[in-house]
Amino acid sequence: MIGQAFAIGIVVAAFVAPACADTTGDTPAQRYSFSKVADGFLRLDTQTGEVALCSRQTVGWACLAAPEDRAVLENEIARLRRENGALKNELVSRGLPLPPGIMPEPSNDGGRDLTWRLPGNADVDRVVTFVGRMWHRLVEAIAHAQDQVLHRS
Repeated sequence: MIGQAFAIGIVVAAFVAPACADTTGDTPAQRYSFSKVADGFLRLDTQTGEVALCSRQTVGWACLAAPEDRAVLENEIARLRRENGALKNELVSRGLPLPPGIMPEPSNDGGRDLTWRLPGNADVDRVVTFVGRMWHRLVEAIAHAQDQVLHRS
C-alpha cells in the first residue's frame, strides 16, 4: 500500500514538476512587475501602464489602483503629439524621408478635403434629363388633376 502511494506520488510529481518549473527562456514577459515600498508593493501592469499599491489587508492582500491626474497625462500626450508633428514636418521640409511605418502628420484643415471637382458635361446632361422628366411628371399630374376636377363637376 505504501509502495503504491509512493508510485502514485512519483507519477504525479513527474507531471506537476514541469508545470511548476521556471521556464523564463521561452515564455513571454510577465504582465506585472512588482517593486517593494514601505506600505507593501507597487504593481505595474506592463501592458496597460496602470499602477496599483498592493498591501496586506485584514483579509489577505488587496491591490488598489494608484490615483492618477488624468489632466496632467492628457496635457503631456498633447505636448508630445505637437512635438512629434513638428519633428515630422521638419524632416519633410528638409526633403528627408520619414522612417518606415511612420505616417506623415495630417493637415491642419480638420480632415476636410478642400479640393472641389466641378461637374463635367455628362453630369450636367444627367441633371438636365432628370429635371426634364420631373417637369413632365409635374405637368402630367396637374393635367390629370384638372381632368378629375372637370369631370366631377
